Formats: sequence, structure tokens, C-alpha cells
Amino acid sequence: MSDEAELCLSIDLGTGGPKIGLVTLDGEVLAHELHQVPTIMTSDGGAEQDASLWWSLITESAKRLLVGTAGSQSRVKAVAVTGQYASTVPVDANGIPTGPCLLWLDTRGGRYSRQAVGGPVQGYDPRKVLRFIRKTGGAPAPSGADPVGQILYLMNERPDVMSVTRWLMEPVDYLTMRFTGVASGTHASRLAMWLTDNRNLTRYAYDQELIDTVGISAERLPPLLPIGASVGTVTPAVAAELGLGTDTVVITGLPDLHAAAIGSGGTAFFDAHLALSTTSWISCPVPKKKTDVAHSIASIPGLTNDSYLIIDNQETGAKALEWFQGILAGTGERMGFAEMTALAATSPPGANGVTFTPWLAGERSPVGDKRVRAGFTNLSITTTTPDLIRAVLEGVATNSAWLFTYVEKFAGRTLSPLRLLGGGAESTLWCQIYADTLGREVEQVPEPMVAQLRGAALMASVSLGNHRLGDLASLRPRGVVYQPNSAVADMYRARTNDLPRVFKDEKKRSRMTGTGTPTA
Repeated sequence: MSDEAELCLSIDLGTGGPKIGLVTLDGEVLAHELHQVPTIMTSDGGAEQDASLWWSLITESAKRLLVGTAGSQSRVKAVAVTGQYASTVPVDANGIPTGPCLLWLDTRGGRYSRQAVGGPVQGYDPRKVLRFIRKTGGAPAPSGADPVGQILYLMNERPDVMSVTRWLMEPVDYLTMRFTGVASGTHASRLAMWLTDNRNLTRYAYDQELIDTVGISAERLPPLLPIGASVGTVTPAVAAELGLGTDTVVITGLPDLHAAAIGSGGTAFFDAHLALSTTSWISCPVPKKKTDVAHSIASIPGLTNDSYLIIDNQETGAKALEWFQGILAGTGERMGFAEMTALAATSPPGANGVTFTPWLAGERSPVGDKRVRAGFTNLSITTTTPDLIRAVLEGVATNSAWLFTYVEKFAGRTLSPLRLLGGGAESTLWCQIYADTLGREVEQVPEPMVAQLRGAALMASVSLGNHRLGDLASLRPRGVVYQPNSAVADMYRARTNDLPRVFKDEKKRSRMTGTGTPTA
């Protein structure tokens, strides 16, 4: 029974803010809260958040949840943290931030990354990038929008921060350290650094050749542990503040990609999921390391120390609808998510000819360009608000369909069904649009907004020995299934096929004008 079951305190740190939940070790989310945090964007390409604010929100929320769920404090046996990655939190020896978190959007280290790995082939020096791809499956971005760029920026431009910094942490590892006092990472949590030899996932060390190539020091990088391992137990201070036992186990930090795979029930090879969150991706477990350089798709350290997960990323997913929600509201009250999607349902498939390209923050996969921008096309005097909202939903899905063609080629097989999760997957209309656009059966994961909270708790359950990884899919109830509508297949297929040309034209326009502002 859920009122007697052992629990995990589960944290999912999204770019918009943290979710905090009490989840049974069988994956039932009993209670949760969601909090927002501001992102500070600077004119020189900075994107920062206050990592101390994350911790305050998480601990205050955890106390409310534990008090509000009778008898829960004594039943919490584990803490698990999942969330965003490719970001950097500088901390001191006690795990206290010495500066703001530099988010995955931060490009201020770009010129230093280009000095380290840049060149003429898709922005890279071929001799250097091949070292990374051979060992890791990917490489630091010339844009600087990853931990290597962020660390080089701190080294070169923030000596005040670096002088008091002991560890340079990913967000999930930072929060894990706040619970335990122990610095740690895994091949998975540190994947966006591309500094571990992922051909051997049982070698828990950074690769010296790659570290030397980018010009940073390993002494500030946290020690590596196996994915899902116990880092330690909660500190006496945290135990006292939250009312937890001092024997509460804390497992290694988990990227949201990995928690999504587990929370969706997609733990077997080629069981695919599609995340429709702030960003969006398509992934599944695969048996070997592989890279598609041309389309920014790779397989990276997976759910076990002998398997991999497909990684790719589209910079704007459900965030596009949130952005348009703000555009419609102006300075007034925002329309609710359900109201917006209900309006969109009154516009027919194809949105009366209106199309939307969702490149609000540039794009990574299947084609990378940080300066390409979003836009509506085919607007007319008869275009309505429902048409515009539906065009946003269809544009995000069409962008996913463009990526999906390359993901299936990468996997070497048809991927069906796709398990859809994330905040955007709460919309039944959006789920049907995805089925129609992808031409595949889509399953709406139950409680898609909290699937990653569930995934993190289930990884803790595996770590504690309660379950085996292969059994986790059977713990999740079947979701609603959406079948593609053949009547609209040709229209959506044509739009997907045309998207590379539209992207190329927009890329050319942004280069000619030297701007990165959205167009309509």
C-alpha cells in the first residue's frame, strides 16, 4: 500500500526550476511540487541561475511534502536527483556555490572553445575532434555552450570565482553533494564534457589526452562512480533539517535523459521515448557506442555500465508554447495551457496553411546552428489565434519528425511505439499531432509531467536492490495510445521534407543580416 511503502525523495531540476516529489520505490508519485527560478540572460551570451536558490526551494519544498504526507519521513530510504546537464556550478570544498550556475545556453566561453577545438570542418579542427569522437562519441561545442566552454570562460574571465572554487560540478552532482557532502560524478552525468573514454565504462577516470587538448585541469573535476551507485548517506545537518534518517542513501546524479528513459518504461534496447519538455529529444537504449557527426546524434553512457543511450537535442520543445503564451498575454494575464490547446483544436490540421519553425534558441539536431531563428509563415488577413497556436504545436512536432528520420537511421530499425513524456505531453491534441507527424504509434506516458521524478526513484530502487532494471517497465501502467491519421499523413510528410530547405534559407538570412532575432 502507498501509505506504507518505502519512499524516495526525488528531485528533477529542469531549466525552468525544480520539481520535488515523494515517490514510492515502485514508481508511484504520491506528492510533488514545482517551482520556477529566473534565468539571467546577458548581452554577451551569458545564461545564469542561482544554484543556492535551487537548494533553498528544494529543502523548503521537501519539508512541506514530508510533513503533509503522514508518516513519510521514516519511510524515505533514498534520495535521487535528476535534471538538466551541460551546465556548470562552481562550488567550494563543502559544496557551497562560489558563483552562479552557467547554463547550457551560456556561450561566453565560445572563443576559448574555438581556440581549443575549432577549425574549418563544421566549426572543428578535424585532427582534434576525431580524438574526442573516437573515445567519447562527441566533442566540446565550438559555441562554448557546454561545460568545457563554461570552465574555460571561468578560467579566463572569472579568476575571482576560480580562486575560491574546489569543484566544478554538473547541477545534478552539485545537488547530490549538498545532500551528502561528497563530490561525485558518473560517465553519464559528465557526458557533456566529452572528457571520459566511453569505450570502457568501467574505467572511472577522465582521459588525460582530451583534458590536455582543451587545456583544463582535472583536479577540479569530481571523482567518477558507476551510474546508480550510492554516493553516501544524507549529512546529519540535512537529516535534521528534513527529518530524515541519517541512513538515507543518496545515489549518483542522473541526467534527465536517463531518468526519462526509465520513467517512460523504455529500459530495453530500442524502446524509444520522446521528451517534450523545455527542450526536446528522441532516445532509446542501444548496445554500442556510435556517432553521427553530421546530424549531432551519438550514443553515450547509458543506464548500466555496459550499455548506451542515444543522445540528440532540439533546443526548443514545449518552451515554444510557453513563449507564445507570453506573446499573446503581452503585459496582461496569461492564457492557461489547457485553454490554449483547446483553442488550437478548433483549427484544422495544417492550421489553415500557417507554419511555424521553432528555432527560438537556434538548433542542435539534426543540424546545428546557434543563430538560426524561429518564425511564422503564410500568415493572412484571415489567420486566427487558434491557427497560430496550432501552428506552434505542429511546428515543434514537425521539427521532431525531421530529427526522427535520422534517429531511426542511427538505430538501424523502425522505432515504434514512441513513449511521449514531459509537460507538453499532457496535451492530448499534441500527442495526436505527434502521432500524425511522426507516422508512428505514440503512447502518452501516465503523468508525463513527473515521469522523470518516477525514473530517478526507480533508479534508486534498483540501487537499493528492490528491483532489477529489466523489470521496471512492468511497474508502469499502460498509457493512452494514439494512432497516426492517414488522412493527414501526406500533408505532414511534405512539411517535414521541406524543413531542411526552410532551415537552410533561414540560416542564409541570418548570416546576411548578421542578426539573431526572430522573424515573422
